[in-house]
Amino acid sequence: MPALGLAAPVTAPLSAQRPPPRPPELRPSIPDKARKTEPQSTAPASAKTDNAATPAGQSSCLSALSAIPGNRVTPATPSTLEKDPACRIDDPVRVEALAIRGSGGAATVSFEPPPLLSCAMAKTLAHWLDSSVQPLARGHFEQDIASLRVGGGHECRRRNRASAGPLSEHATGQALDIFAFKLGIGAGASQVVVEKPGGLTQSRFLDAVRQSACGAFMTVLGPGSDAAHANHLHVDIQERRSRASRFCQ
Repeated sequence: MPALGLAAPVTAPLSAQRPPPRPPELRPSIPDKARKTEPQSTAPASAKTDNAATPAGQSSCLSALSAIPGNRVTPATPSTLEKDPACRIDDPVRVEALAIRGSGGAATVSFEPPPLLSCAMAKTLAHWLDSSVQPLARGHFEQDIASLRVGGGHECRRRNRASAGPLSEHATGQALDIFAFKLGIGAGASQVVVEKPGGLTQSRFLDAVRQSACGAFMTVLGPGSDAAHANHLHVDIQERRSRASRFCQ
């Protein structure tokens, strides 16, 4: 405590106690090796894009399908440049075969001929064939699904091939037409033709397949719906006005 009558000593601020900074021309140079560099920021794994995490720039959809043994799905490009920009496929793929769980282990369903589809459509097909069509084939015929005779993959056209009106779901690769289901291989092979089923068992099989398709796809059309679908089963994943709605006829 200071003596009475004497003023307390005044302490200058720290900034006033420090010597003035050295002029730039007199500062020592620091070798580049001694300079500290800021560490590069690393983006979290969640920020990586799908293409960055997949080989050769593949989409996550195609990579997932390619990773399943038995799937023969390859990236594709439409053969012709469509004049209508609406006739474009997101993530186009060529589907030669899709894997299913057969009675004796892993099996495949081949496509005749291999259609050009969107990868999302191929993924939906893969799940439907394995979880619905294959069990129905085993239940009705005690045979595995071997192949599908198909048509109407990607095609830039209007619905029902009309000259006017909205574009078909085939224009974006979101649809597939199935004409026949081939069962088994070798001497015991058989097929179920959508237009002309052979007997009651085949008719019941087609009815069950059609009902299962109504749960897997957004739209299902077949014989009896209209003249344009009298000989095949049309399935597509094109979203309707409500995502919860389905059109099954």
